[in-house]
Amino acid sequence: MGDQIKIEACTEEHFEVFRTLNEEWIIKYFKIEEMDRISLNNPKEYILDKGGYIAIAFLNNEPVGVCALIKSNRKGFDFELAKMGVSPEAQGKGIGKLLGQHIIDKAKSLKASRLYLESNRVLGPALRLYKKLGFREIIGASSPYERSNIQMELDLTNS
Repeated sequence: MGDQIKIEACTEEHFEVFRTLNEEWIIKYFKIEEMDRISLNNPKEYILDKGGYIAIAFLNNEPVGVCALIKSNRKGFDFELAKMGVSPEAQGKGIGKLLGQHIIDKAKSLKASRLYLESNRVLGPALRLYKKLGFREIIGASSPYERSNIQMELDLTNS
């Protein structure tokens, strides 16, 4: 019998998982920044109450992945795909791709036309995933994150 993966809307009982899975990868490669503290410590106020959404992935009923859809205040973008993290033990099972597609489908259901994301070029597997999901690099966007050195967009009007 294979692994069972399911993705659901994150509820308050899993806010701690949302925080710890993101802190895990951020600390591994970078440092926690002020915008991380705000969103990870206050997901209800910062993400959900503003019209966003958080998905949580379960592997055999254990929470192993998270991803947020944050309402964007960037001109021309409806939402930002952000705060995607998958537990190291669960990586390589396609969970990131399922989370990303789930977030894209959620954005479409909310009538979004364009998604935005920020990342860092050192995160090669993440960038390959974003490209597989249809994101393309854009130039010239500013970022509140020191670690952000690549920005990408996904046009949802053609899909």
